[in-house]
Amino acid sequence: MASLAETLETLEKRALGDLAGVGDDSALENWRNVYLGRRGALADYLRSVGQLAAADRPAAGQAANAVKVALEAAFADREAQIQALSLDARFEADRIDVTLPARRLHTGALHPTTQILRRIVSIFRDLGFRETEGPEVELDWYNFEALNIPPDHPARDMWDTFYVNPPSVLLRTHTSPVQIRTMERSTPPVRVIVPGRVYRYEAQDPSHEWMFYQVEGLAVDAGLTMADLKGVLVAFAQRIFWPDTQCKFRCSYFPFVEPGMEMDVQCPICRGQGCRVCKHSGWLELLGAGMVHPKVLTNVGYDPEQVHGFAFGMGPERIAMVTHVIDDIRLFYGNDLRFLQQFG
Repeated sequence: MASLAETLETLEKRALGDLAGVGDDSALENWRNVYLGRRGALADYLRSVGQLAAADRPAAGQAANAVKVALEAAFADREAQIQALSLDARFEADRIDVTLPARRLHTGALHPTTQILRRIVSIFRDLGFRETEGPEVELDWYNFEALNIPPDHPARDMWDTFYVNPPSVLLRTHTSPVQIRTMERSTPPVRVIVPGRVYRYEAQDPSHEWMFYQVEGLAVDAGLTMADLKGVLVAFAQRIFWPDTQCKFRCSYFPFVEPGMEMDVQCPICRGQGCRVCKHSGWLELLGAGMVHPKVLTNVGYDPEQVHGFAFGMGPERIAMVTHVIDDIRLFYGNDLRFLQQFG
């Protein structure tokens, strides 16, 4: 009996000493397993009580239970202390030093293409055009056939097309389909400006992208002439660049207009003196335009004898490249923050 009592006293002292050195939840759980667990030191002692004489067992068992109660109480106290220490540590970690300077807020900015798009749309709104949009996944009828480009027309070679469901469903190659959709649901007079993304299967290089933006305009009314078209485009060029911008027009071919033309503007970088941006010609090609083809008007139910129209299309990235002297269109969509943050 004396030997077991000494063993029990030694066990209690060792357990309490070890418990005092426990500093975290993991170590606390390990201590509980070592001393109070099913295979712990106290359980081993209780199993040895069965080897005593029957008369000595009750006293030995009572002593062991008293030690167990004492150790469990010490365990609970230490657990509460550790939790309190952990809470204090969390409070300290979360404490805010109000004397520190505030963190700088990193705000975003509009993409340079978006900035130019909004400026273009704003100018044409002032000229009486309303903004409209249409689907980017388009039908062949709207993208080609209604625009006087039948399936066997060689003009289709001008557009390298992504087909979603050949031959009728595709990614639009220009925003002109929105002109057809607008005329189908409207009666003259019509004046719309159409910004949006277009897609062409082209090799990427400094002047070509497979996805880019386009802005097209359409006006249909009785008595419209080429003079009205030129007046609108000159007014636009003088607003987007500078008031005395010089413009020139030259003949060109587009299947949905007749006659067709392209407009060049005096290089806004060198003011017509010649530089690498304008290839030392003093002029930059800005957009294509023309009077709406009579067949296009017929396709949407208009009478080409009663109304006439004009249309034009331009690439806002090209205007942004000229405005900011950028020589590679791929920079706009390369996701390089060093480039984009210049326009914030």
